[in-house]
Amino acid sequence: MKTIFRHPGKSIAAKLIIAIGALMVVLTLIFWYAILAKQQTDIMSIAVRYGGSFVNFTKESIYHSMLNFQRDETQRVLVTLSTPEGVQRVSIYDHKGNILFSSHKQSVGQVIDKTSVACKGCHTDPERSPALLQEPQKWIVYKNNQGFRTLHTIGEIPNEPACYTAACHIHPRNQKILGFVDAQLSLAFLDEALLRQGLALTAYVVIFVLVVSLFLGVIIYKIVSRPVGVLVKGMGKVASGNLDYSVPIKSSDEMGVLAQTFNSMIKDLKTARDQGEKWTQTLEAEIAKKTEEIQRTNANLIQTEKLASLGRMAAGVAHEINNPLTGVVTFAHLLKKRFPEGSTESEDLAIIIEQADRCSKIIKNLLTFARATPSEKGKVSINEILNRTIFMVQNQEKFHHIKFDIKLEDAQLIIVGDPSQFQQIFLNMFINAADAMNERGRIIVATRSIMENGRPYIEIEFTDEGQGIKEEDMPKLFEPFFTTKPVGKGTGLGLSVSHGIVKHLGGYIKVNSAVGKGTSFFVRLPLAEGENEKNTGNRR
Repeated sequence: MKTIFRHPGKSIAAKLIIAIGALMVVLTLIFWYAILAKQQTDIMSIAVRYGGSFVNFTKESIYHSMLNFQRDETQRVLVTLSTPEGVQRVSIYDHKGNILFSSHKQSVGQVIDKTSVACKGCHTDPERSPALLQEPQKWIVYKNNQGFRTLHTIGEIPNEPACYTAACHIHPRNQKILGFVDAQLSLAFLDEALLRQGLALTAYVVIFVLVVSLFLGVIIYKIVSRPVGVLVKGMGKVASGNLDYSVPIKSSDEMGVLAQTFNSMIKDLKTARDQGEKWTQTLEAEIAKKTEEIQRTNANLIQTEKLASLGRMAAGVAHEINNPLTGVVTFAHLLKKRFPEGSTESEDLAIIIEQADRCSKIIKNLLTFARATPSEKGKVSINEILNRTIFMVQNQEKFHHIKFDIKLEDAQLIIVGDPSQFQQIFLNMFINAADAMNERGRIIVATRSIMENGRPYIEIEFTDEGQGIKEEDMPKLFEPFFTTKPVGKGTGLGLSVSHGIVKHLGGYIKVNSAVGKGTSFFVRLPLAEGENEKNTGNRR
């Protein structure tokens, strides 16, 4: 709590205590002043009543002596009445202001001061006019030489029947007032009582303000300052990154609601941070995964580039081999002419020419497939390209132990496209089938025309007797560089490239596979316009 007033401009509790304390002090001072003023008024009212009672008592005390015209007795009574503490002087004077009797004997025979309340209390202008005030002033309070207040009160002596019928018969009957009783009473004891009460009240007010301020400070500290400090501490903890901190405020007031809201915000921030960290870890794992894929893709690209270079080199070698083969065929024909038909030499040369022509065709197909020619679309016979591709692969060592079960539809299945791209698709299918069967088994190749959604398609089937494809690998089958083959045996681009070509032509590839039984690829391509009617007519 000591820290509250070190920097009051930065403390809401200090501001509240100062503001409420100042308001309380102001209200207390107003209350204190009002009480003192009320006490003063009440005491003066009592003093005036006391003064009036004293004047009446004086008149009753001198009634018989004055009625019997006993002047000495009247003087003695006034002296006796002035003996109590607080009675300064008691005098009796007539209308002209002549002092007839007085407790202060030196004043007897003197004239009262016309500027005093004895004259001005009844007359408008005692020195010039005898006119009377409508509401006479019968008392006044002033301070004496000792600094204490004095009550100067006056009471008239009426002319009663007993007076104007008395033996002395000094006063006429028509005179209503015979004189006045003038009493000067000291209020010193009342002033002392007021002073003591004022000091006591001031002490009470000061003690009240101090006690209330102390309790107010404690209450504000416990209700406002401490909870706010706890919240500030919590904010500091959160700002430093500690999201496990919880504000320990359990009250049900606004501070409790604020603390609950703050704790909820901390939980939300922690959840968001944990989620962000989780996302970061996931992102890092994904980046690592993608980095590995990129590295693998880069390695596959290098391998693909090697295979492409090897293919170009093989095409060059095939081209170089083709020239000697042409010479062999030419000279074999010339040499055959030297021998008669049916001779052993002629038959041997015929075999040489046949095998050399076969080699030439193989090399020609290889060059045709490897040659990088611009894509030229046109009407293409699917059956013709399939036969050409099958002929090309049958002479490769990979397919020596593979039997082709060919079921091509008799009708001309014409499609619009690039022949080299179709040959690439079919060659990929044959190579994948041979690898799946470890280069031994049977490949079913079939073509048929079908209708799907009212549109004619050519369906080309490639079915092998291999190990099949696992179910979890099916969704990734056409992804680039995805392969289940051993390292160095495949690049994972064959099916991806084939799928891209088929999709570009408006078709799709359907796959059916059973692990341990084999796989069937169905390549569906849209028929060229006008060919559907021809095929229908041919079947009729």
